[in-house]
Amino acid sequence: MNINDLRRFLIYCGKEGYATISEEGMIIESDQSTSIRIKKGDWQYHDNYFGGEPYGGREVVFYQVKPVWMMTYYGCVGDSVEDLKSVYQHLKKALTLFPADAPFRGPKEFTEGNYSYKNRWDGDVEKFSGEEEIYHHNQKIYTAKYIGGVVDVR
Repeated sequence: MNINDLRRFLIYCGKEGYATISEEGMIIESDQSTSIRIKKGDWQYHDNYFGGEPYGGREVVFYQVKPVWMMTYYGCVGDSVEDLKSVYQHLKKALTLFPADAPFRGPKEFTEGNYSYKNRWDGDVEKFSGEEEIYHHNQKIYTAKYIGGVVDVR
């Protein structure tokens, strides 16, 4: 597996996955989780999460059917927030704006209207961890943490 090919596939999945897929493209599993699956050539991607609010899940990338990369994540909106739909719309938009060198969540910052998305991470595609937040009128209303990288390389 080539790390640049992995990065390109993650970019492809970021444009085709959770942030842009319609509900018809999501699969409700028997365990009540939701899955999004993407295939392109020798590459496969599986995003599987539980929730709603709060939510948690994992993304796994396979190359020639072998797992080669994964990320786990957990997030929630503050209890006082009533308009969950607007928060997740802002999140989805931010997730389409990921930097090409770090295609595992959103950009460092994205503001639209009264919502601001902020993302901090350490590392790169091979090994990383980070935290994203959404603010509404400068008040933090959403937080998610994530960690991941390549797997089964030795």
